Amino acid sequence: MASFDILVLPGDGIGPEVMAEGVRALQAVGERFEHVFNFSEDLVGGAAIDAHGIAIRDETIEAAKNSDAVLFGAVGGPKWSDPNAPVRPEQGLLRLRLDLGLWANLRPVKPDPELSAASALKPEILAGVDMLFIRELTSGAYFGQPQERRNTDGKREAVDTIYYNEDEVARVAHLGFRLARQRKNKVTSVDKANVLESSRLWREVVAEVRPEYPDVEFENLIVDAAAMHLLRRPADFDVVITTNMFGDILTDEASMLTGSLGMLPSASVGVLGEDGTGLGMYEPIHGSAPDIAGQSIANPLGMILCIAELLRFSCGLEDEAQAIEAAVASAISDGLRTVDLAAPGAPALKTREMADAVIERIGG
Repeated sequence: MASFDILVLPGDGIGPEVMAEGVRALQAVGERFEHVFNFSEDLVGGAAIDAHGIAIRDETIEAAKNSDAVLFGAVGGPKWSDPNAPVRPEQGLLRLRLDLGLWANLRPVKPDPELSAASALKPEILAGVDMLFIRELTSGAYFGQPQERRNTDGKREAVDTIYYNEDEVARVAHLGFRLARQRKNKVTSVDKANVLESSRLWREVVAEVRPEYPDVEFENLIVDAAAMHLLRRPADFDVVITTNMFGDILTDEASMLTGSLGMLPSASVGVLGEDGTGLGMYEPIHGSAPDIAGQSIANPLGMILCIAELLRFSCGLEDEAQAIEAAVASAISDGLRTVDLAAPGAPALKTREMADAVIERIGG
């Protein structure tokens, strides 16, 4: 019997709603596979600003460091969206990534054929799509300095800095090539090397890493072309490595292949041990969705699939991870849908009802 300590950070908007279902799914895994998951909970984002005046406390960071994994809901909303506010909910998320050393965000994109009607693309375009984005997570435009607004000669200015060093690029490249060997053996590196100096460094360093993996097929793509090919030939992609900002944008685009932003999980990891596991933070990519918060209609599947990633990358429990994924696939195959996936006028399950359907299928 294995035991794991999990820090739960529900956050804002629909974060607490989907988090409750993710925790229930993990508890079900514990019961059915005889593992112990010890949960502690804290505030982050807007909820932490309201309670403590800051987006995350030092105590929360320490609790995260002392956990085996962190479950993260979502942060932000209109209440805290003033662009001039000195404290913003997203600061809590960025600090977690940086302080925990979680420099790689893994976002799998594998549309379920049963949901092809929910996608904007034709079913034949979606056939065979199975890709993994690796987004660099602790550098680039979101962390580079200076990052400020200022006033010069009576005019407002703003500056954001895209910064990368060779070590930050190389570790993402190595991870991408290693994971490609476990998949379809192809890596696509996405940059903007025709314009940006930081992207020219990215391309140069990836080229230096590539000879260590001669068996892996490789291509470079400018981000403009990558955005187009994601819609035109998505099945050609396997592992995609890219920068922080480009990865953020492209994975939201790729979520539409699955039919809904609510379907995609993500795993944020750093250095993994020899067994392929380590501290990670797991969050669905859908954000806080304040427009539907409190209505019990949020899709919990992205969060539940985060549980599979947590079991895989932080607990080393591959069979249990696959049991979660199989349960989600089974519920979808049986025609069960939340409102974001249902056809117009078709019946749709509430958040808890969809989670119930998945949980009853875990290990079944």
